[in-house]
Amino acid sequence: MIILWTDSLIFLLVLVSIASFFYVLHKPQWQRPLEKIVRNKTGMLSLLVLLFFISIGLLDSLHFKSNQSNSHEIISVLDYCADTIKSHSEKTYSAPFATHLYSKEIILGDNGSKHWAHPRLVYGGAHLQHPESEYKKDIALKTFIGFAKSSLIFVLIGAVCFATARFMDKTIVLNSVGKALLLLTFVLFTSSYTLIYLSSYYHVMGTDKVGEDVFYQAIKSIRTGLVIGFLTTLVMLPLAIVFGIMAGFFRGWVDDIIAYIYTTLNSIPSVLLIAASILMVQVYVANHPDSFTNPLLRADMRLLFLCLILGVTSWTGLCRSLRAETLKLREMEYVQAAQALGVKRAMILYRHILPNVMHIVLISVVLDFSSLVLAEAVLSYINIGVDPTTYSWGNMINNARLEMAREPIVWWSLTASFLFMFSLVLAANLFADCVSDAFDPRRSRT
Repeated sequence: MIILWTDSLIFLLVLVSIASFFYVLHKPQWQRPLEKIVRNKTGMLSLLVLLFFISIGLLDSLHFKSNQSNSHEIISVLDYCADTIKSHSEKTYSAPFATHLYSKEIILGDNGSKHWAHPRLVYGGAHLQHPESEYKKDIALKTFIGFAKSSLIFVLIGAVCFATARFMDKTIVLNSVGKALLLLTFVLFTSSYTLIYLSSYYHVMGTDKVGEDVFYQAIKSIRTGLVIGFLTTLVMLPLAIVFGIMAGFFRGWVDDIIAYIYTTLNSIPSVLLIAASILMVQVYVANHPDSFTNPLLRADMRLLFLCLILGVTSWTGLCRSLRAETLKLREMEYVQAAQALGVKRAMILYRHILPNVMHIVLISVVLDFSSLVLAEAVLSYINIGVDPTTYSWGNMINNARLEMAREPIVWWSLTASFLFMFSLVLAANLFADCVSDAFDPRRSRT
Protein backbone atom coordinates (compact mmCIF):
# COMPACT_ATOMS: atom_id res chain seq x y z
CA MET A 1 0.00 0.00 0.00
CA ILE A 2 1.33 3.42 -1.04
CA ILE A 3 -0.12 6.43 0.79
CA LEU A 4 0.27 9.77 -0.96
CA TRP A 5 -0.13 13.06 0.85
CA THR A 6 -3.43 13.76 -0.85
CA ASP A 7 -4.65 10.23 -0.11
CA SER A 8 -4.06 10.60 3.62
CA LEU A 9 -5.76 14.00 3.72
CA ILE A 10 -8.74 12.73 1.73
CA PHE A 11 -9.41 9.81 4.07
CA LEU A 12 -8.79 12.04 7.09
CA LEU A 13 -11.44 14.41 5.76
CA VAL A 14 -13.83 11.50 5.16
CA LEU A 15 -13.39 10.25 8.72
CA VAL A 16 -13.87 13.73 10.14
CA SER A 17 -17.01 14.21 8.03
CA ILE A 18 -18.50 10.90 9.19
CA ALA A 19 -17.68 11.65 12.84
CA SER A 20 -19.14 15.15 12.53
CA PHE A 21 -22.32 13.78 10.96
CA PHE A 22 -22.94 11.35 13.81
CA TYR A 23 -22.06 14.06 16.33
CA VAL A 24 -24.58 16.58 15.03
CA LEU A 25 -27.20 13.89 14.34
CA HIS A 26 -28.26 13.93 17.99
CA LYS A 27 -28.07 17.70 18.42
CA PRO A 28 -31.59 19.24 18.63
CA GLN A 29 -30.62 22.40 16.75
CA TRP A 30 -29.44 20.31 13.78
CA GLN A 31 -32.29 17.82 13.57
CA ARG A 32 -34.83 20.14 11.97
CA PRO A 33 -32.52 21.30 9.11
CA LEU A 34 -31.38 17.72 8.49
CA GLU A 35 -35.00 16.57 8.31
CA LYS A 36 -35.72 19.29 5.75
CA ILE A 37 -32.80 18.09 3.64
CA VAL A 38 -34.01 14.48 3.82
CA ARG A 39 -37.51 15.53 2.71
CA ASN A 40 -36.15 17.54 -0.21
CA LYS A 41 -36.22 15.34 -3.31
CA THR A 42 -33.85 17.49 -5.36
CA GLY A 43 -31.36 17.72 -2.50
CA MET A 44 -31.29 13.98 -1.88
CA LEU A 45 -30.94 13.15 -5.58
CA SER A 46 -28.05 15.59 -5.95
CA LEU A 47 -26.46 14.15 -2.78
CA LEU A 48 -26.67 10.66 -4.30
CA VAL A 49 -24.85 11.88 -7.42
CA LEU A 50 -22.17 13.50 -5.24
CA LEU A 51 -21.72 10.27 -3.28
CA PHE A 52 -21.40 8.41 -6.59
CA PHE A 53 -18.56 10.71 -7.66
CA ILE A 54 -16.97 10.54 -4.20
CA SER A 55 -16.96 6.73 -4.26
CA ILE A 56 -15.08 6.78 -7.57
CA GLY A 57 -12.63 9.31 -6.16
CA LEU A 58 -12.00 7.16 -3.08
CA LEU A 59 -11.29 4.11 -5.26
CA ASP A 60 -8.76 6.22 -7.14
CA SER A 61 -7.14 7.25 -3.83
CA LEU A 62 -6.12 3.74 -2.75
CA HIS A 63 -2.67 3.31 -4.28
CA PHE A 64 -0.33 0.34 -4.36
CA LYS A 65 2.61 -0.88 -6.43
CA SER A 66 1.80 -3.03 -9.42
CA ASN A 67 3.96 -6.10 -9.96
CA GLN A 68 2.96 -6.54 -13.58
CA SER A 69 6.01 -6.91 -15.84
CA ASN A 70 8.19 -6.03 -12.84
CA SER A 71 7.50 -2.35 -13.50
CA HIS A 72 6.49 -1.55 -9.89
CA GLU A 73 4.26 1.21 -11.18
CA ILE A 74 2.10 2.96 -8.60
CA ILE A 75 -1.54 2.43 -9.50
CA SER A 76 -4.87 2.81 -7.74
CA VAL A 77 -7.71 0.39 -7.17
CA LEU A 78 -9.60 2.20 -9.92
CA ASP A 79 -6.67 1.65 -12.29
CA TYR A 80 -6.68 -2.04 -11.44
CA CYS A 81 -10.43 -2.35 -12.07
CA ALA A 82 -10.20 -0.36 -15.32
CA ASP A 83 -7.04 -2.07 -16.57
CA THR A 84 -8.80 -3.26 -19.72
CA ILE A 85 -9.83 0.28 -20.69
CA LYS A 86 -6.41 1.66 -19.77
CA SER A 87 -4.47 -0.91 -21.78
CA HIS A 88 -6.62 -0.60 -24.93
CA SER A 89 -4.60 2.19 -26.51
CA GLU A 90 -4.74 3.03 -30.18
CA LYS A 91 -2.33 4.83 -32.48
CA THR A 92 -4.06 8.23 -32.42
CA TYR A 93 -7.52 9.82 -32.60
CA SER A 94 -10.63 7.71 -33.01
CA ALA A 95 -14.23 8.88 -32.67
CA PRO A 96 -16.66 7.44 -30.08
CA PHE A 97 -17.69 3.87 -30.94
CA ALA A 98 -15.48 3.99 -34.03
CA THR A 99 -13.86 0.97 -35.65
CA HIS A 100 -11.32 2.95 -37.70
CA LEU A 101 -8.90 5.77 -37.00
CA TYR A 102 -10.24 9.29 -37.39
CA SER A 103 -7.62 10.36 -39.95
CA LYS A 104 -6.76 8.70 -43.21
CA GLU A 105 -3.38 7.12 -43.80
CA ILE A 106 -1.57 5.32 -46.58
CA ILE A 107 -2.36 1.62 -46.14
CA LEU A 108 -0.30 -1.09 -47.78
CA GLY A 109 -2.48 -3.83 -49.26
CA ASP A 110 -1.79 -7.58 -49.40
CA ASN A 111 -0.62 -7.36 -53.01
CA GLY A 112 1.72 -4.45 -52.31
CA SER A 113 -0.69 -1.76 -53.50
CA LYS A 114 -1.13 1.47 -51.58
CA HIS A 115 -4.39 3.25 -50.94
CA TRP A 116 -5.58 6.23 -48.86
CA ALA A 117 -8.10 5.10 -46.19
CA HIS A 118 -8.93 4.96 -42.49
CA PRO A 119 -6.96 2.11 -40.80
CA ARG A 120 -8.73 -0.36 -38.51
CA LEU A 121 -8.38 0.13 -34.77
CA VAL A 122 -6.38 -2.36 -32.76
CA TYR A 123 -9.03 -2.77 -30.05
CA GLY A 124 -12.13 -0.76 -30.97
CA GLY A 125 -14.46 -3.10 -32.83
CA ALA A 126 -11.63 -5.58 -33.40
CA HIS A 127 -14.04 -8.50 -32.90
CA LEU A 128 -16.04 -7.54 -36.01
CA GLN A 129 -15.29 -9.14 -39.35
CA HIS A 130 -17.21 -6.59 -41.43
CA PRO A 131 -17.49 -3.46 -39.28
CA GLU A 132 -19.17 -1.32 -41.95
CA SER A 133 -22.30 -3.48 -41.87
CA GLU A 134 -22.09 -5.04 -38.40
CA TYR A 135 -21.06 -2.38 -35.90
CA LYS A 136 -24.44 -0.62 -35.48
CA LYS A 137 -26.24 -3.87 -34.70
CA ASP A 138 -23.35 -4.98 -32.50
CA ILE A 139 -23.41 -1.76 -30.47
CA ALA A 140 -27.15 -2.10 -29.95
CA LEU A 141 -26.75 -5.76 -28.95
CA LYS A 142 -23.87 -5.04 -26.55
CA THR A 143 -25.83 -2.16 -25.00
CA PHE A 144 -28.83 -4.41 -24.46
CA ILE A 145 -26.68 -7.16 -22.93
CA GLY A 146 -24.96 -4.73 -20.57
CA PHE A 147 -28.25 -3.18 -19.53
CA ALA A 148 -29.87 -6.59 -19.02
CA LYS A 149 -26.98 -7.87 -16.89
CA SER A 150 -26.88 -4.74 -14.75
CA SER A 151 -30.65 -4.77 -14.29
CA LEU A 152 -30.55 -8.40 -13.20
CA ILE A 153 -27.75 -7.70 -10.71
CA PHE A 154 -29.64 -4.68 -9.34
CA VAL A 155 -32.85 -6.70 -8.95
CA LEU A 156 -30.99 -9.51 -7.17
CA ILE A 157 -29.35 -7.07 -4.75
CA GLY A 158 -32.71 -5.42 -4.09
CA ALA A 159 -34.35 -8.80 -3.51
CA VAL A 160 -31.64 -9.75 -1.01
CA CYS A 161 -32.13 -6.45 0.84
CA PHE A 162 -35.90 -6.85 1.04
CA ALA A 163 -35.58 -10.52 2.08
CA THR A 164 -33.12 -9.57 4.83
CA ALA A 165 -35.45 -6.84 6.09
CA ARG A 166 -38.38 -9.23 6.09
CA PHE A 167 -36.33 -11.86 7.94
CA MET A 168 -35.57 -9.25 10.62
CA ASP A 169 -39.31 -8.45 10.88
CA LYS A 170 -38.85 -5.03 9.34
CA THR A 171 -40.87 -3.55 6.53
CA ILE A 172 -39.28 -1.28 3.94
CA VAL A 173 -41.70 1.45 2.93
CA LEU A 174 -40.52 3.97 0.35
CA ASN A 175 -41.98 7.46 0.16
CA SER A 176 -41.72 9.69 -2.90
CA VAL A 177 -38.11 10.65 -2.05
CA GLY A 178 -37.14 7.01 -1.48
CA LYS A 179 -38.66 5.95 -4.81
CA ALA A 180 -36.81 8.73 -6.62
CA LEU A 181 -33.53 7.69 -4.96
CA LEU A 182 -34.13 4.07 -5.90
CA LEU A 183 -34.82 5.04 -9.51
CA LEU A 184 -31.70 7.24 -9.73
CA THR A 185 -29.61 4.47 -8.15
CA PHE A 186 -30.90 2.10 -10.81
CA VAL A 187 -30.04 4.59 -13.58
CA LEU A 188 -26.52 5.23 -12.23
CA PHE A 189 -25.79 1.53 -11.71
CA THR A 190 -27.11 0.32 -15.06
CA SER A 191 -25.56 3.15 -17.08
CA SER A 192 -22.16 2.70 -15.40
CA TYR A 193 -22.20 -1.06 -15.88
CA THR A 194 -23.31 -0.72 -19.50
CA LEU A 195 -20.58 1.81 -20.32
CA ILE A 196 -17.93 -0.38 -18.68
CA TYR A 197 -19.22 -3.41 -20.57
CA LEU A 198 -19.15 -1.51 -23.87
CA SER A 199 -15.64 -0.26 -23.12
CA SER A 200 -14.36 -3.82 -23.41
CA TYR A 201 -15.28 -3.75 -27.11
CA TYR A 202 -15.29 -0.06 -28.11
CA HIS A 203 -13.93 3.31 -27.09
CA VAL A 204 -17.25 4.75 -25.95
CA MET A 205 -15.88 8.32 -25.83
CA GLY A 206 -13.14 7.96 -28.42
CA THR A 207 -9.39 8.29 -28.01
CA ASP A 208 -7.04 11.28 -27.83
CA LYS A 209 -3.92 12.22 -29.81
CA VAL A 210 -1.79 9.43 -28.33
CA GLY A 211 -4.61 6.89 -28.55
CA GLU A 212 -5.58 6.84 -24.86
CA ASP A 213 -9.22 6.19 -24.02
CA VAL A 214 -11.05 9.46 -23.28
CA PHE A 215 -13.62 7.72 -21.07
CA TYR A 216 -10.77 6.51 -18.85
CA GLN A 217 -9.32 10.02 -18.69
CA ALA A 218 -12.67 11.52 -17.69
CA ILE A 219 -13.13 8.96 -14.91
CA LYS A 220 -9.59 9.50 -13.60
CA SER A 221 -10.18 13.26 -13.55
CA ILE A 222 -12.92 12.84 -10.92
CA ARG A 223 -10.36 12.42 -8.15
CA THR A 224 -8.55 15.62 -9.11
CA GLY A 225 -11.76 17.64 -9.01
CA LEU A 226 -12.73 16.19 -5.63
CA VAL A 227 -9.25 16.75 -4.18
CA ILE A 228 -9.29 20.39 -5.26
CA GLY A 229 -12.77 20.88 -3.80
CA PHE A 230 -12.36 19.05 -0.49
CA LEU A 231 -8.72 19.62 0.45
CA THR A 232 -8.92 23.32 -0.34
CA THR A 233 -11.90 23.45 2.01
CA LEU A 234 -9.85 21.64 4.66
CA VAL A 235 -7.20 24.38 4.42
CA MET A 236 -9.67 27.24 4.20
CA LEU A 237 -11.98 26.39 7.12
CA PRO A 238 -9.59 26.73 10.09
CA LEU A 239 -8.33 30.10 8.87
CA ALA A 240 -11.79 31.47 8.17
CA ILE A 241 -13.39 30.18 11.40
CA VAL A 242 -10.59 31.24 13.78
CA PHE A 243 -9.96 34.67 12.26
CA GLY A 244 -13.63 35.43 11.61
CA ILE A 245 -14.81 34.63 15.14
CA MET A 246 -11.86 36.35 16.78
CA ALA A 247 -12.34 39.52 14.71
CA GLY A 248 -16.03 39.72 15.54
CA PHE A 249 -15.80 38.82 19.22
CA PHE A 250 -12.70 40.69 20.42
CA ARG A 251 -12.97 43.67 18.03
CA GLY A 252 -10.48 46.50 18.69
CA TRP A 253 -6.88 45.91 17.63
CA VAL A 254 -7.54 42.19 16.99
CA ASP A 255 -10.23 43.11 14.45
CA ASP A 256 -7.93 45.69 12.87
CA ILE A 257 -5.05 43.25 12.40
CA ILE A 258 -7.25 40.51 10.94
CA ALA A 259 -9.01 43.01 8.66
CA TYR A 260 -5.61 44.24 7.49
CA ILE A 261 -4.52 40.65 6.71
CA TYR A 262 -7.50 39.68 4.57
CA THR A 263 -7.67 43.10 2.90
CA THR A 264 -4.01 42.83 1.92
CA LEU A 265 -4.50 39.26 0.72
CA ASN A 266 -7.46 40.29 -1.42
CA SER A 267 -5.40 43.04 -3.05
CA ILE A 268 -2.92 40.48 -4.43
CA PRO A 269 -4.03 38.93 -7.76
CA SER A 270 -4.68 35.30 -6.94
CA VAL A 271 -3.49 34.11 -10.35
CA LEU A 272 -0.04 35.64 -9.80
CA LEU A 273 0.15 34.16 -6.30
CA ILE A 274 -0.79 30.70 -7.57
CA ALA A 275 1.67 30.92 -10.46
CA ALA A 276 4.51 31.94 -8.09
CA SER A 277 3.68 29.09 -5.71
CA ILE A 278 3.59 26.50 -8.50
CA LEU A 279 6.94 27.78 -9.78
CA MET A 280 8.41 27.40 -6.29
CA VAL A 281 7.16 23.81 -6.13
CA GLN A 282 8.69 23.02 -9.51
CA VAL A 283 12.05 24.45 -8.42
CA TYR A 284 11.95 22.48 -5.16
CA VAL A 285 11.12 19.22 -6.97
CA ALA A 286 13.89 19.85 -9.52
CA ASN A 287 16.44 20.43 -6.73
CA HIS A 288 15.41 17.29 -4.81
CA PRO A 289 15.13 14.53 -7.43
CA ASP A 290 15.89 11.77 -4.92
CA SER A 291 12.71 12.56 -2.98
CA PHE A 292 10.49 12.37 -6.07
CA THR A 293 11.62 9.34 -8.00
CA ASN A 294 8.14 8.61 -9.34
CA PRO A 295 6.19 11.00 -11.61
CA LEU A 296 3.08 10.36 -9.52
CA LEU A 297 4.85 11.69 -6.41
CA ARG A 298 5.83 14.88 -8.22
CA ALA A 299 2.32 15.38 -9.55
CA ASP A 300 0.84 14.72 -6.10
CA MET A 301 3.13 17.33 -4.49
CA ARG A 302 2.05 19.93 -7.06
CA LEU A 303 -1.61 19.07 -6.51
CA LEU A 304 -1.19 19.38 -2.75
CA PHE A 305 0.44 22.80 -3.01
CA LEU A 306 -2.27 23.94 -5.41
CA CYS A 307 -4.86 23.03 -2.78
CA LEU A 308 -2.85 24.88 -0.12
CA ILE A 309 -2.53 28.08 -2.12
CA LEU A 310 -6.19 27.99 -3.18
CA GLY A 311 -7.16 27.55 0.48
CA VAL A 312 -4.96 30.44 1.57
CA THR A 313 -6.47 32.76 -1.04
CA SER A 314 -10.14 31.76 -0.64
CA TRP A 315 -10.81 32.00 3.11
CA THR A 316 -11.38 35.75 3.20
CA GLY A 317 -15.02 35.71 2.05
CA LEU A 318 -16.14 33.25 4.73
CA CYS A 319 -14.06 35.13 7.31
CA ARG A 320 -15.99 38.33 6.63
CA SER A 321 -19.33 36.53 6.92
CA LEU A 322 -18.36 34.94 10.23
CA ARG A 323 -17.06 38.27 11.55
CA ALA A 324 -20.38 39.96 10.78
CA GLU A 325 -22.38 37.14 12.39
CA THR A 326 -20.15 37.10 15.47
CA LEU A 327 -20.59 40.87 15.92
CA LYS A 328 -24.32 40.21 16.16
CA LEU A 329 -24.06 37.17 18.42
CA ARG A 330 -21.76 38.82 20.98
CA GLU A 331 -24.56 41.27 21.77
CA MET A 332 -27.14 38.54 22.42
CA GLU A 333 -28.49 38.12 25.95
CA TYR A 334 -27.09 34.65 26.59
CA VAL A 335 -23.57 35.77 25.61
CA GLN A 336 -23.84 38.86 27.81
CA ALA A 337 -25.09 36.71 30.69
CA ALA A 338 -22.18 34.29 30.28
CA GLN A 339 -19.72 37.17 30.40
CA ALA A 340 -21.43 38.61 33.51
CA LEU A 341 -21.17 35.23 35.25
CA GLY A 342 -17.42 35.14 34.62
CA VAL A 343 -17.34 32.39 32.02
CA LYS A 344 -13.99 32.28 30.26
CA ARG A 345 -13.87 33.79 26.78
CA ALA A 346 -12.56 30.58 25.24
CA MET A 347 -15.56 28.69 26.63
CA ILE A 348 -17.97 31.34 25.35
CA LEU A 349 -16.47 31.07 21.87
CA TYR A 350 -16.66 27.28 21.95
CA ARG A 351 -20.10 26.81 23.55
CA HIS A 352 -22.08 29.86 22.39
CA ILE A 353 -20.48 31.47 19.32
CA LEU A 354 -19.12 28.56 17.28
CA PRO A 355 -22.32 26.40 17.26
CA ASN A 356 -24.40 29.38 16.14
CA VAL A 357 -22.22 30.20 13.14
CA MET A 358 -21.82 26.63 11.87
CA HIS A 359 -24.81 26.97 9.55
CA ILE A 360 -22.94 29.74 7.70
CA VAL A 361 -19.84 27.56 7.54
CA LEU A 362 -21.78 24.61 6.14
CA ILE A 363 -23.59 26.69 3.53
CA SER A 364 -20.36 28.38 2.44
CA VAL A 365 -18.47 25.09 2.16
CA VAL A 366 -21.09 23.51 -0.08
CA LEU A 367 -21.37 26.63 -2.23
CA ASP A 368 -17.59 27.02 -2.62
CA PHE A 369 -17.07 23.39 -3.64
CA SER A 370 -18.38 23.85 -7.19
CA SER A 371 -16.43 27.09 -7.69
CA LEU A 372 -13.21 25.34 -6.65
CA VAL A 373 -13.81 22.52 -9.14
CA LEU A 374 -14.26 25.12 -11.88
CA ALA A 375 -11.18 26.99 -10.65
CA GLU A 376 -9.02 23.91 -11.27
CA ALA A 377 -10.27 23.73 -14.85
CA VAL A 378 -9.48 27.41 -15.45
CA LEU A 379 -6.02 27.22 -13.84
CA SER A 380 -5.07 24.08 -15.76
CA TYR A 381 -6.30 25.74 -18.93
CA ILE A 382 -3.70 28.51 -18.48
CA ASN A 383 -1.00 25.99 -17.43
CA ILE A 384 -0.69 27.01 -13.76
CA GLY A 385 -2.93 24.29 -12.38
CA VAL A 386 -2.20 20.63 -11.77
CA ASP A 387 0.76 18.82 -13.32
CA PRO A 388 0.35 18.12 -17.07
CA THR A 389 0.71 14.39 -16.34
CA THR A 390 -2.23 14.48 -13.90
CA TYR A 391 -5.62 13.49 -15.22
CA SER A 392 -7.95 16.45 -14.83
CA TRP A 393 -10.81 18.04 -16.72
CA GLY A 394 -8.78 21.24 -16.96
CA ASN A 395 -5.94 19.43 -18.75
CA MET A 396 -8.46 17.76 -21.05
CA ILE A 397 -9.95 21.14 -21.94
CA ASN A 398 -6.46 22.59 -22.37
CA ASN A 399 -5.49 19.81 -24.76
CA ALA A 400 -8.76 20.25 -26.65
CA ARG A 401 -7.81 23.77 -27.74
CA LEU A 402 -5.72 22.52 -30.65
CA GLU A 403 -8.09 19.64 -31.35
CA MET A 404 -10.97 22.05 -31.93
CA ALA A 405 -8.90 23.92 -34.52
CA ARG A 406 -7.89 20.92 -36.62
CA GLU A 407 -9.74 19.56 -39.61
CA PRO A 408 -11.67 17.36 -39.17
CA ILE A 409 -12.54 18.68 -35.71
CA VAL A 410 -11.95 16.47 -32.66
CA TRP A 411 -14.85 17.28 -30.34
CA TRP A 412 -15.15 14.31 -27.97
CA SER A 413 -12.39 15.19 -25.45
CA LEU A 414 -13.97 18.57 -24.74
CA THR A 415 -17.46 17.05 -24.65
CA ALA A 416 -16.48 14.28 -22.22
CA SER A 417 -14.77 16.66 -19.79
CA PHE A 418 -17.70 19.07 -20.02
CA LEU A 419 -20.30 16.37 -19.29
CA PHE A 420 -18.47 14.99 -16.25
CA MET A 421 -17.61 18.40 -14.83
CA PHE A 422 -21.15 19.69 -15.52
CA SER A 423 -22.69 16.71 -13.71
CA LEU A 424 -20.51 17.17 -10.62
CA VAL A 425 -20.90 20.96 -10.44
CA LEU A 426 -24.66 20.80 -11.07
CA ALA A 427 -25.14 18.22 -8.32
CA ALA A 428 -23.02 20.33 -5.93
CA ASN A 429 -24.99 23.49 -6.72
CA LEU A 430 -28.38 21.79 -6.30
CA PHE A 431 -27.32 20.30 -2.98
CA ALA A 432 -25.94 23.69 -1.92
CA ASP A 433 -29.34 25.28 -2.60
CA CYS A 434 -31.02 22.59 -0.51
CA VAL A 435 -28.58 23.09 2.38
CA SER A 436 -28.95 26.86 2.17
CA ASP A 437 -32.75 26.62 2.38
CA ALA A 438 -32.62 24.15 5.26
CA PHE A 439 -30.21 26.15 7.41
CA ASP A 440 -31.48 29.62 6.55
CA PRO A 441 -32.90 31.05 9.82
CA ARG A 442 -35.43 33.13 7.89
CA ARG A 443 -37.01 29.92 6.56
CA SER A 444 -36.81 27.89 9.76
CA ARG A 445 -40.54 28.16 10.29
CA THR A 446 -41.56 27.15 6.78
